[in-house]
Amino acid sequence: MKCVTRLLCVAHSLVFSLSSFATDSEEVLTSIDSRAQQLTDLSDHIWDLAEVGYQEILSSNALKEALLTEGFSIESGVASIPTAFVASYGSGQPVIAIMGEFDALPGISQAAVPVVQKIDGKKAAHACGHHLFGAGSAGAAIAVKEWLDRTESSGTVQFFGTPAEEGGSGKVYMVRAGLFDNVDTVIHWHPASVNSADSASTLANRSAKFTFTGVSSHAASAPERGRSALDAVESMNFMVNLLREHVPSSTRLHYVITNGGATPNVVPNTAESFYYVRHPNEHALRDIWDRVVATADAAAMGTGTTLDYEVIHGNYSVLPNDTLARVMHDNLSRVGGFTYSDADKIFANEIAKTLPSGAYVDGRPIGVKPFETGQRSNGSTDVGDVSWTVPTVGMSAATWVPGTGAHTWQAVAAGRTPIGHKGMLVAAKAMALTAVTLFQNQTILLEANAEFERRRGNDFQYEALLGDREPPLDYRRK
Repeated sequence: MKCVTRLLCVAHSLVFSLSSFATDSEEVLTSIDSRAQQLTDLSDHIWDLAEVGYQEILSSNALKEALLTEGFSIESGVASIPTAFVASYGSGQPVIAIMGEFDALPGISQAAVPVVQKIDGKKAAHACGHHLFGAGSAGAAIAVKEWLDRTESSGTVQFFGTPAEEGGSGKVYMVRAGLFDNVDTVIHWHPASVNSADSASTLANRSAKFTFTGVSSHAASAPERGRSALDAVESMNFMVNLLREHVPSSTRLHYVITNGGATPNVVPNTAESFYYVRHPNEHALRDIWDRVVATADAAAMGTGTTLDYEVIHGNYSVLPNDTLARVMHDNLSRVGGFTYSDADKIFANEIAKTLPSGAYVDGRPIGVKPFETGQRSNGSTDVGDVSWTVPTVGMSAATWVPGTGAHTWQAVAAGRTPIGHKGMLVAAKAMALTAVTLFQNQTILLEANAEFERRRGNDFQYEALLGDREPPLDYRRK
């Protein structure tokens, strides 16, 4: 039918576009549903492996194999990181990337049961749900690949396999290597206890290991001959704790003593502490960091020891993008949440008994949180550096029982149950729909880029917080 006025033509085009998107949406959702078991098995396999940052060889290979099977080309070992890779499918513009993580956290062990139960011999676990992150993102990328084929659309979908998010800043090295330079937008997600797609930020973060070297001696018969490296560590910690009163309230300072000596009757000649410093603004963070380093210098001077420190990682805060966040929220709302089975309810109620809030209530649907802007998490992520390089959007999915925090045994336990699997599939669907929306409506990409440039500012120049160091491939071996 011929349109008789421009207004009717626009209306006709809009109806056709909405109808087309509705059809495409159903096919994308069906694609992911048809792979539900495959994605579940993949996430469980990575959960079982529980490989820590930069050591995720088998986890990385599992994701690459899943994508290779679907026809993606793979570039492995990018940014001088053996476990980092970029998988690509399609050709031309736009280029839409989906990120996936897969590193576990050391120092935690837990079976997939609702009570504390360690797994013998296991020293790491997916307490932040990155096994679901990687598998769910791969599922989204595959669904988008199928849509490109089915519709014969021009464009490229990429999957970025990003290792060592937990304190290793894998994405920062990928940014530095220019791997995102030709990408139009980046989509990601993270496991959580709610389904949401807010336009939110995080804290910038820098970390380092401070190593002091002194002189050993017998702690009882000749203590005067010794210069205690442990004294230096404790002196630094004391001064940093005094510093807390004199930094902005949004600052976060935390540390562990990674080496305090071997035995009390020997004055330790080496000792080490591992520090994280966080703040919403990377410029303020640099100033606070210099003050922390000054305490380390003073500690060395006061104890007669020498200091050496190694910056391990550094992340920018996430740069929000309201334009993209609203699109992702709409698609997440289209997918909706999910309902617990009777078995899920039993598991969730047992977990709830161990949480401070006891948040779960029988029968409550796991829906989608209303959209908000201007929120800020007190956590940090190397997604931040990506977001200052290319327009980026993220979401969270309820893979944990409501009220569960990240980096806990409760998060590990739920991550290998249907609760975790269902949340992962929600994320895969919302990400895939968001990518298809952007392929079909490229004016959104232009609007998102305009917002991106406005938020960054005309004089922005990227400079990694971790400097020019090479990837710390052994930072989890120490």
